[in-house]
Amino acid sequence: MLVTEVTKAVIPAAGLGTRFLPVTKSMPKEMLPIIDKPVIHFVVEEAIASGIDDIIIITGRGKRAIEDYFDASPELEMHLRGDHKENLLQQLERISSLCDIHYIRQKEPRGLGDAILKAEKHVGANPFAVLLGDDIITYEETCTNQLKRIFKRFNAPVLSIENVNPEKVSSYGIIRGIPVEENIYRLEDIVEKPSLDNAPSTLGAVGRYIFSEEIFACLKKTSPGIGGELQLTDAIRLLLKETPVYACCFKGKRYDTGDKMGYIETIIDFALQSDLLRDPMMKFLKDKVTQ
Repeated sequence: MLVTEVTKAVIPAAGLGTRFLPVTKSMPKEMLPIIDKPVIHFVVEEAIASGIDDIIIITGRGKRAIEDYFDASPELEMHLRGDHKENLLQQLERISSLCDIHYIRQKEPRGLGDAILKAEKHVGANPFAVLLGDDIITYEETCTNQLKRIFKRFNAPVLSIENVNPEKVSSYGIIRGIPVEENIYRLEDIVEKPSLDNAPSTLGAVGRYIFSEEIFACLKKTSPGIGGELQLTDAIRLLLKETPVYACCFKGKRYDTGDKMGYIETIIDFALQSDLLRDPMMKFLKDKVTQ
């Protein structure tokens, strides 16, 4: 595998969002707002801040709102221009000119692995990042950039991991790995959603990956699991037989907006980081605690 610069990203956004029904019946979960920006906007911004200028978003039925969001809106822009709301106008124009964004539809929800496989023709032989559409990760250096450095150094695929709460182990792909140096492991195995008793560790794969083209062949060899879904974890296990795979305990704060409590925590945290909202939010929270 010849290392080249990672300039392409795949953002799977075709999931049904069942944990947020009924609102996700007509609204993509990736478009749930964190105050005034949808979750997927933060994900796209991370990709761009990581030097990626070619993004493919895997969508599904009922996800047209994502395409509309990143597209130009001439009528709205004309209205704002007429009302001399230049600040809002500039924000909208920035959104539609962020970078090259392409869309492929996953015709039926067949899992994360199948969603990534849909990007094969677009990605080709290039290495690429995968950023899940419902994880926001904040840090002075993006999580994707941290993975890019490790990918380039070891010339091998790499995934982000974090130490998950024991009661949530059964919700993650859990790794067994050999420590290479601080915060970096060489994978020996990865197990999809094990019970705590059967888990090889409490280090779970979360939200960010960098792969080479070999992952596509492994996805094609992977048998569908429960519900006919193609599990990325199973493909990574096959990939381990062909090439080393590394994992990085990234630096930063991850917000799991695909979980109801995680979504609420995200909104509160972002409000407390806002110059405009911090003080009224602090007052609101203090009043609630003392009631």
